[in-house]
Amino acid sequence: MKTNKLLLTAAAIAAVFFFASCSKAEKAGRKIAVFVPGVVSGNPVYEMLSAGVTEAVDFYNAKHGGAGEVKLSVIEAGTNQAEWSTKLTALAATGEYDVIFSSNPSLPELAAPLTSKFPKQKFIILDGYLAGNKNIATVRYNQREQAYLTGYAAGLVTTAPSSVMKYANAQKKIALVAAQEYPVMNKIIFPSFVEGAKAADSEITAEFRIVGNWYDASKGADIAKGLYAEGVDVILPIAGGASQGVIAAAKESGFYIAWFDNNGFSKAPGHVISSSVMEQKKNAYEQTLKFLEGKTEFGTAQTLGIKDGYVDFILDDPAFTETVGEDIRSRLEQVYADIKNGKLVLSSQD
Repeated sequence: MKTNKLLLTAAAIAAVFFFASCSKAEKAGRKIAVFVPGVVSGNPVYEMLSAGVTEAVDFYNAKHGGAGEVKLSVIEAGTNQAEWSTKLTALAATGEYDVIFSSNPSLPELAAPLTSKFPKQKFIILDGYLAGNKNIATVRYNQREQAYLTGYAAGLVTTAPSSVMKYANAQKKIALVAAQEYPVMNKIIFPSFVEGAKAADSEITAEFRIVGNWYDASKGADIAKGLYAEGVDVILPIAGGASQGVIAAAKESGFYIAWFDNNGFSKAPGHVISSSVMEQKKNAYEQTLKFLEGKTEFGTAQTLGIKDGYVDFILDDPAFTETVGEDIRSRLEQVYADIKNGKLVLSSQD
């Protein structure tokens, strides 16, 4: 689908101006909006979201087409989180869209009040969770599994001898660098990351640092360098564009990166020791087609994990084999298999 920029304006509670990428104009039919709480480029979660919805709309239009063509708009709300609520309100207030897709753990609480103000507006939110609102359907990923496996990988690497993992030191210290604090980060991701690490070695300590935004790569690099100076040898960045600074620091200083949400081995070969993946593009594609076919069950909330095929842990990338020692790889494969076959059951993320 070729896209061009369209300037959208609305005044739900304030005058709001922002850009949208739109499909070719339709003759008639339904409209879908993808509300991106950030920017698409450089953010794998939003790249997969917009790609999945776009491919589903293209497929549906190719199959049905004509006067029933579906029009798609992708709206970037920017990196200032304080503006997301106002911009989402403005979008819903237009009344133009049959459904608004989005993806972020904070989106359900932003969308819920809007369903009483705009009772015809429907929302489908991925990577978020809210049950019982008849206008909202949510599908989240089991980030408990993601974070546990990532922590376990970090734990195995930080305790490995330097003869096996050349950037590992003797201090048994790892870290997570987050863009911001939010409930899923504080209650699920970081605690599960620590739990996984301590399953590898109970003496491991884990640091937690906040960038303060999703874009400041320079600050991300400074934080990572400071952690490295304190003895941290494995860092998990979940910080959007700021993660690029952590990667740059790893290359410069010589420490390891654990990656989240997509395959990150190519981002810093020799430094990335793990990649957990959520199948956001696949999910966005399927949820879009379900909506267009009238099969979405609003009011429901799903959690999809490793058993369901929507959370994965990359174990076959050549860079994984080249970077990570055989014993570590074997232990990771075993824990992954234990979760997948139900032998290791992690408690609920609620």
